[in-house]
Amino acid sequence: MNRSTLKLALLSTTLVAGMAHAQDATLIIESWRNDDLTLWQDKIIPAFEAEHPGIKVKFTPSAPAEYNAVLNSKLDAGSAGDLITCRPFDASLALYQAGHLSDLSDLDAMSNFSDVAKSAWQTDDGSATFCVPMASVIHGFIYNKDAFEELGIEVPTTEAQFFAALDKIKEDGSYIPMAMGTNDQWEAATMGYNNIGPNYWKGEEGRLALIKGEQKLTDEAWVAPYATLARWGAYLGDGYEAQTYPDSQNIFTLGRAAIYPAGSWEISGFNTQATFEMGAFKPPVQNAGDTCYISDHTDIGIGMNAASSNPEAARTFLAWVASPAFAEIFGNALPGFFPLSKTPVALEDPLAKEFVSWRDQCESTIRSTYQILSRGTPNLENDTWGASVAAIKGTATPEELGQKLQAGLASWYEPQQ
Repeated sequence: MNRSTLKLALLSTTLVAGMAHAQDATLIIESWRNDDLTLWQDKIIPAFEAEHPGIKVKFTPSAPAEYNAVLNSKLDAGSAGDLITCRPFDASLALYQAGHLSDLSDLDAMSNFSDVAKSAWQTDDGSATFCVPMASVIHGFIYNKDAFEELGIEVPTTEAQFFAALDKIKEDGSYIPMAMGTNDQWEAATMGYNNIGPNYWKGEEGRLALIKGEQKLTDEAWVAPYATLARWGAYLGDGYEAQTYPDSQNIFTLGRAAIYPAGSWEISGFNTQATFEMGAFKPPVQNAGDTCYISDHTDIGIGMNAASSNPEAARTFLAWVASPAFAEIFGNALPGFFPLSKTPVALEDPLAKEFVSWRDQCESTIRSTYQILSRGTPNLENDTWGASVAAIKGTATPEELGQKLQAGLASWYEPQQ
């Protein structure tokens, strides 16, 4: 064997060994989406592994309310998975700033996303993108079509119609009017306050004004949604105070409740559990003819644990997540999670189509507390959980809640001082 042949053989051996090493990996995904375990195992992961036979993937979710604490503990202990499912804005930015998420700006497939889609997982100056955008979710209400037909209820479009429908359901007694508990707290804020609130503070107009310090949480637009939530308690059924998130899901899908304050993320789970036909309606406006606003929230991305022992395999997976092929699978395997890639996805699920149709009817915004406003202590997002529960239970007035939240925000956020 001459020297050139020997060099070529050695180079080939090195490349093959390197490729084998890069592909011989098992990737662990951390997530809060425990409802999606079966869909990842049955559809998403097999599709990836079929294209990348040397890489195995395991989806290991935690309970939604525990995810942040569990993930932070794992990251601090060095036991977190290779891939981190990313909440939008401040929570993931903090992970990046702490050195837990890798900069993915050089991932070629990032060009598949708009600047708006990437903004939820970027530094404030846009110099680093640390999670691949996956999907947004839309807030609204899911209802039991059989119950509405049985009771002769039309889909409400105004708040007056909404409460009239709740009164009619309650008076009949066949169904709990609305399935939501306050035990886990986050639902009261996510499916309550930030569901109906954009119609009061006019979506992005109010959200951005709050960030700039031009509006305060004591303003009527921010206090009024708590007054509306205070009316919800009468319709949530006996024992709602101890009712957990899974309890509420079960109550609705078993046909015991007529309405479920929801996010579109519920669709896939409800489709497998409910035996009745479901519909959806957007948050009712205060007066007929008002502009409607919806929370169309950049909800979920995925990044790489900076301490991953399988960085090449992890980047291979992330590049696949950024592809049109993944968007097609994800958008239809998990109806209600609307892909953020530039490539249009043809949705098949009728309930998902109903939710996404509101983009053409209403102005879109994101949850009010997620960008910038929850970086300090006290954390505005977490405080909004407690405030929303207090409003529903009637343990504090809307004005008291606004004053407390404003004082907390102003204690650390300069534009509000």
